[in-house]
Amino acid sequence: MKLSALGVYLRGIAMGAADLVPGVSGGTVALITGIYGRLISAIASVGIDMLSLVLRGRIAEAYKAIDGNFLLLLAAGIGTAIIGFAAILNWLLLHYPLPLWATFSGLVLASALSLVKQNFRSWSFRDWSLFIIGVAVAVSVGLTQAIQMPLTPLGIFFAGSIAISAMILPGISGSFLLLLMGLYQPIITAVVNLELVTLALFALGCGVGLIFFSKLLQRLLVVAEKATMATLFGFLLGSLVILWPWQITVSSVVDRHGDMRAVQTLPVSPTYYAEQLGDSMLLMCIGGFIVGVVAVRLLMFLSENQRAG
Repeated sequence: MKLSALGVYLRGIAMGAADLVPGVSGGTVALITGIYGRLISAIASVGIDMLSLVLRGRIAEAYKAIDGNFLLLLAAGIGTAIIGFAAILNWLLLHYPLPLWATFSGLVLASALSLVKQNFRSWSFRDWSLFIIGVAVAVSVGLTQAIQMPLTPLGIFFAGSIAISAMILPGISGSFLLLLMGLYQPIITAVVNLELVTLALFALGCGVGLIFFSKLLQRLLVVAEKATMATLFGFLLGSLVILWPWQITVSSVVDRHGDMRAVQTLPVSPTYYAEQLGDSMLLMCIGGFIVGVVAVRLLMFLSENQRAG
């Protein structure tokens, strides 16, 4: 599917908005909007060969090799979302978190079912098995209790490589994995206090993890595309356990502001949630869910028309 510059930019905005919400992955949006394979290929192109071209002064060739226009437009969209939507999403998370999660649930469920419907007829037993494994892994991650990794240089580097790798996987959030590793707050504190050594180690881990993991994914998409996509669709569907609006906190930590931050939650019914915590906002959540489903259907309709054109 050939995309216009505006189309790529708008997808970047959607990815950036998703990354602002804890538990939601920009990789999810990339998969939903049909640019996942291109994104992985572009990131995987960043490496020694590109660096060699740059050092020889062949800047334009290096830029083309990494699909520079695509990455630049995507980055611009992500930056726009972070600058323009951060306050709005933060307000929604503070005042209407349940309808917001319900909207994302509608987006993800409609997308996962549509993607599976388009592909399942050609799946083998192995593909179905990997799809089920993908669902199980995402559900397990969502229900896992946090651990506390040591705040050592190696631990910070490792956390960066794991978090950034998760961010390009649909259904798994890098910030959520940092919470599970017990390093979310230390990294946020390092950003606020400009702890340059910690940030440099984390950034180095992100860079190494992104390059190596994207190359692995690219290779898997080449040699076993159906099996890899089936696994990714499983991750996407399994992430609903994280996005389910009605959750009760099982364990939590105190953040730098003295507020409690949940690190393990369990999905419950709207009725049980209302009994334990108050208003379940059921009608608003149903409305948000419908908005998410309709948005996906509209997006797929526009994509089909673009391909037909």
